[in-house]
Amino acid sequence: MHPKENDVLKHIKDNPFISQTELAKKVGLTSSSVAAIISDLVKKEFIQGQAYVLNAEYPIVCIGAANLDRKFFVDEELIHGTSNPIQSAQSVGGVARNIGENLGRLGESVALITARGDDSEWQTIHDLSAPFINLDFAEYIDGQSTGCYTALISHQGEMEYGLADMNIYDYLTPEVLIKQTYILKRAKCIIADLNTPKVSLDFLCAYAEKHDIKLVLIPVSGPKMNRLPDNLDPVDWLIVNRDETETHFNIKINSDEELLRSAAMWNDEGVSHVIVTNGVKSIAYSEKDGGKVYSIIPSDNVVDVTGAGDSFSSAIVHGWLKGYPIDDIVKMAMMNSKKTIETPYTVRQDLTEKQLIKDMEEVK
Repeated sequence: MHPKENDVLKHIKDNPFISQTELAKKVGLTSSSVAAIISDLVKKEFIQGQAYVLNAEYPIVCIGAANLDRKFFVDEELIHGTSNPIQSAQSVGGVARNIGENLGRLGESVALITARGDDSEWQTIHDLSAPFINLDFAEYIDGQSTGCYTALISHQGEMEYGLADMNIYDYLTPEVLIKQTYILKRAKCIIADLNTPKVSLDFLCAYAEKHDIKLVLIPVSGPKMNRLPDNLDPVDWLIVNRDETETHFNIKINSDEELLRSAAMWNDEGVSHVIVTNGVKSIAYSEKDGGKVYSIIPSDNVVDVTGAGDSFSSAIVHGWLKGYPIDDIVKMAMMNSKKTIETPYTVRQDLTEKQLIKDMEEVK
């Protein structure tokens, strides 16, 4: 072991109930660096990761997809029906996992509940996510492959097609979640994406209501809006786009006024705080006492839009849990999304709480 590993292990032996934040302060490292060291100590079998993490401070628990993303970038105008020159890249993704990494980079303690295979795809996800997310609660599904997502990106940086192999998340059943009630009870907030089956989302709503746990739901596509729980009263935040809202209410949204009215319709169904996004045009926020439409902060340097929504949602949750006013929460979310799409990464590599606050100062 190198000296820092020895230092971390000594403090854990002295106090097995020490939190990751306390540990980081004692050894003079960031929380993400400590998480990486703990992961290495687990692999070397000096400590059992599950036992240590269960004694960590109350985490944000993310539930849903963690998959391998493959991106194909078209060099020129995409021509259908023939061969197109491309460049390819591979990274880790999944809505719940992406949100978890964003929050981990922002200094939050994060645990992920997902379904996984026993394959090279999961090993890649584990190795790249472990510094920011506790993965001890991922459920191994025998005979199933880890989720994969393939995106075709135009030379303008826009996604042309997305291909999702997500069948494994159907195994993310209430029975799997019940096995993890220890960490769920300790959650200061639960974030679930709609890759999670409807019956499991119904369970989470009932569980969050019973134990007074903050709950955030993140839709992933129009076709999966039918997975929304029957009772939305326990939902603190719903972050949804225009298309998903149109699908749910069977309406058409043609103006900012209609966008705001549609957000209020979610309040009428029980959701406390709602954001409806409208691409690069606008954002509507609504709560029971009223709402507001915000203009998008534009970017002139779009590299890749993959992960834009996840970076937006994570900053919303971070700002909310930190107690920021709504105008600052939305500003924070838009800036995190803007900075993310200006990089080739699904989660921006320079993200920290300090950097995000600095980014917000750019907004006039």
